[in-house]
Amino acid sequence: MVRQTTFVAGIVLLAATFSFQVRAASLTDFPFMVHCENSGLERAYYLAKVDPNGVAVYISPDRQAGFVTVNGPAQPVGGDGSGSCAGKTLKQLKDAGQAFDLH
Repeated sequence: MVRQTTFVAGIVLLAATFSFQVRAASLTDFPFMVHCENSGLERAYYLAKVDPNGVAVYISPDRQAGFVTVNGPAQPVGGDGSGSCAGKTLKQLKDAGQAFDLH
């Protein structure tokens, strides 16, 4: 009986550990605004949505867009992708002073 209890407790602990690690990304995981420059033009991209797969979509007032995941690089939607945000992770954008939260 002790072995069964220990085995069940181990399975519960393992399941709790994995369920914590695969938590879906939410709006609070992403900055509210990202500042990027492309071809001498500066734009502010605002967080528009986070889809169920953890992909955040950012849109500028002039309808330019890009997306990023919690750990992946930022990518433009369309265009050549040569701007100052392209290829940077959220950490790199924050470290460069290009990502802003609402607090």
